[in-house]
Amino acid sequence: MPATRLDEIDRKILAELQADGRMTNVELARRVGISAPPCLRRVRTLEEMGYIRGYHADVDSRELGFEVQVFAMVGLLSQAEADLTAFEARCNNWPLVRECHMLNGEVDFILKCVAPDLSTFQSFLTGELTAADNVASVKTSLVIRGAKDEPGVPFEVLEERLSKSA
Repeated sequence: MPATRLDEIDRKILAELQADGRMTNVELARRVGISAPPCLRRVRTLEEMGYIRGYHADVDSRELGFEVQVFAMVGLLSQAEADLTAFEARCNNWPLVRECHMLNGEVDFILKCVAPDLSTFQSFLTGELTAADNVASVKTSLVIRGAKDEPGVPFEVLEERLSKSA
């Protein structure tokens, strides 16, 4: 079901949980303006429908010793569906790869990678990524600093669009 079919309470629940997934159901219910039992039912329904995929802590990778963050742009020799799927499966098995996105345009995939140091990333780059089946090219960009890292979606934009169409 598209997000526009969710009602205002569901969207508020999602926005609140996106901002703080650890709040109690009682606090969530208070913030969205309903009682706790129906709030819990709505959260469970949103989970079952796949709007909420999970809950996690937002950890600081650099504070935990992962000093190196790199974006790797990967070009493949073949873009046949079986080859794309095989590359995605391989990415899921590489711990240093934290995100993998297929793109259109000049590169096939962009990978967000983290490593404790440059030599660890270099070993991964030369020993695994560039050596992988079907990989034609890899261009990397080292992250100097992050200016924004906002998880989730901007619910305020959706609300604005919905209010204009009403």
